[in-house]
Amino acid sequence: MLSSLRNPPSRTSPRSSEVTCLEVAHAGEVYRITLKRIASARRFTLRVRAATRDVVLTMPPRSSIASARNFVEEHVGWIGARLQHLPKPMPFGAGEVVPIRGVNHIIVRKPQQRGTAWIEPGRKSVGASMLPQLCVAGGPEHVARRVKDFLMREAKRDLEAAVTRYAAKIGVTPRRITLRDTTSRWGSCSSSGSLNFSWRLVMAPSFVLDYLAAHEVAHLVYMNHSPAFWKVVGRLTTHVDRGEAWLKAHGAGLLRFGPFKT
Repeated sequence: MLSSLRNPPSRTSPRSSEVTCLEVAHAGEVYRITLKRIASARRFTLRVRAATRDVVLTMPPRSSIASARNFVEEHVGWIGARLQHLPKPMPFGAGEVVPIRGVNHIIVRKPQQRGTAWIEPGRKSVGASMLPQLCVAGGPEHVARRVKDFLMREAKRDLEAAVTRYAAKIGVTPRRITLRDTTSRWGSCSSSGSLNFSWRLVMAPSFVLDYLAAHEVAHLVYMNHSPAFWKVVGRLTTHVDRGEAWLKAHGAGLLRFGPFKT
């Protein structure tokens, strides 16, 4: 992420204020930059989002389009480098690999079978992959949706079990548990006691999901990250350091698996 204070506010015409994106060229590539005007913004901030593989420029509402373009053009090399270094997208298609609880599975379409999606052990026949299989029934047009639906069901089951276990341990009750495709955080706890998690956690090793569940349950006691909060987390799980380290090293890689937001 890049930011700058060098953007003195300027009077913007109604037409300019309606501009929602810019296109800039660099080294034979054209990059589309989405403009996001934030009332509290005091500077330009560029962000390359791994999940959506796009670029967003946050800007003060009264800054001019000309100053926004100048800022983007000054940093277009940085934009190109960040986009090139994003992990390769991995769509949910037949023959692709997707991790489930930290174990790679190969997606196999089973057009003649009934059902939606299920797991089978890897085949031992000559020339066949030894990876466990995530089998999907139906035509190719159903594969991506059914794989995601399967992963969301598994994530919901694992998270509800972990949250129930940890909540009972410290005598709290969450208002509800919601799964989303969040890109900025893996979990959150609202002031009303609702817990929200990324369904992509089911692709990480199980200790990562368990740690996030304990982390958010602890927020039902302390809505902060004080020493008292971390003490509660430590009572619930022994995977704090291990979970944090895994997410720091590998968490962004989970965002490359499709289907993708647009």
